[in-house]
Amino acid sequence: MAELSLVFLNVLLPVFGIVLLGALLGGRLELQARTLTRVAYYIFVPAFIFRSISMADVPLTSLSRMVIFIILTHLLAVIIAAGLGRLLGRSKEMIAAFIMIASFGNVGNFGLAVIQFRLGDIALPAATIYFVVINAVAFIICIGAAGWAHGGGRGAVWQVLKTPAIWATVPAVLVSAGGLEVPLLFDRMIGLLAGAMIPVMLFALGLQLVEQGKIHLTTDVLLASGVRLILVPLVGVLVAAPFGLTHIENAAGVLQAAMPVAILVSIIAKENNIVPEFVTSVVVVSTLVSVVTLSLLMICL
Repeated sequence: MAELSLVFLNVLLPVFGIVLLGALLGGRLELQARTLTRVAYYIFVPAFIFRSISMADVPLTSLSRMVIFIILTHLLAVIIAAGLGRLLGRSKEMIAAFIMIASFGNVGNFGLAVIQFRLGDIALPAATIYFVVINAVAFIICIGAAGWAHGGGRGAVWQVLKTPAIWATVPAVLVSAGGLEVPLLFDRMIGLLAGAMIPVMLFALGLQLVEQGKIHLTTDVLLASGVRLILVPLVGVLVAAPFGLTHIENAAGVLQAAMPVAILVSIIAKENNIVPEFVTSVVVVSTLVSVVTLSLLMICL
């Protein structure tokens, strides 16, 4: 019980504290979540990814195992979620929503902060690799699921290739693998920008949650939240066993798999008319319930 309290106070409360500040002060300061998320998406996130990966010493064999592990985890979770939706006799739109929810956790602003506080800076390279891979794979799955529900959905791969996070990953891997040195001027600029990513995105998350509007608490909302918070990390624990990952690589991957639903899923659902009120409700509910599920999981890891 004492360890649970410490995890809540020292790991989750600082993260939720900044989210709460965004929820309480963002509107009063007349801020718009879109402005904050766009500057983070195009500037702070690429800088953070470049700095984390370029300074990491991750062998190619470990990198490949981590990538395969996290992709396999989410693909299996998506298959189970789709099967659950079919078993319950839900519509194509609801099944697509279940797929999107299972595939896309809030592994950026939320996941990276939680992992850094719980596992330390040593876990950031692994957590960042998972962040990039999950975002790329989940974006393809989400757009593909939305297209399947409405009979379209081309261009998902191209949309991923246009993501700034991908642009930053390639040169970062080249710098890390080649032992290259970034000029001090650019290194300091990138370092300052990277340091702004997590607090800005957490603040924006609070503002986004307030902007989501009315929340519906239904059985399906609770079930979908359970898929995201319990099923996906459970699959991750089972899948990780044969990969021979280090403790940090394993713990960072399972924690990233356990994150609540990303706000971006709600945006995709609204843009594609995939039961947006349901998806939005799951985003908010899973974020709030993750206080409990993540606390318990972090004690076990």
